[in-house]
Amino acid sequence: MTRIRRLTIGDCDEMIKLWERSSLPFKPKGRDSRQEIGRQMTVSPELFLGAFEGRTLVGTVVGSYDGRKGWINRLAVDPDHRRQGVARILIARIENSLREKGARIIAALVEESNLKSISLFEKLGYVTDKGILYFSKRESEDV
Repeated sequence: MTRIRRLTIGDCDEMIKLWERSSLPFKPKGRDSRQEIGRQMTVSPELFLGAFEGRTLVGTVVGSYDGRKGWINRLAVDPDHRRQGVARILIARIENSLREKGARIIAALVEESNLKSISLFEKLGYVTDKGILYFSKRESEDV
């Protein structure tokens, strides 16, 4: 049975290993460094969730809230545990956490090549907003 709980900095190494197994883009010198993850966990600990089978971390999701919109980030499920509803459970839980913070809009950025995630989000009622282009300005490639 899958159990969901908040992640802590003590889960960081397992979380990073899961992201790597899941082929999630990873920036260890920037936004995904242990220090940055710890900072984010301190600010919003309720927005770091992990799915566990026994003691094994099999899924993660990280939320963020900017005061207007909630964001779903770092959704990852171990390849050996996919197609078992883990991602759906994590998305539902992070949506609840974001709504509790006041989010009335919840969004996710998904790479165009990630057809499985696109399909999942569409099945869960998310729609592509074709009228929005994503722009970013980065201090470095690591952030």
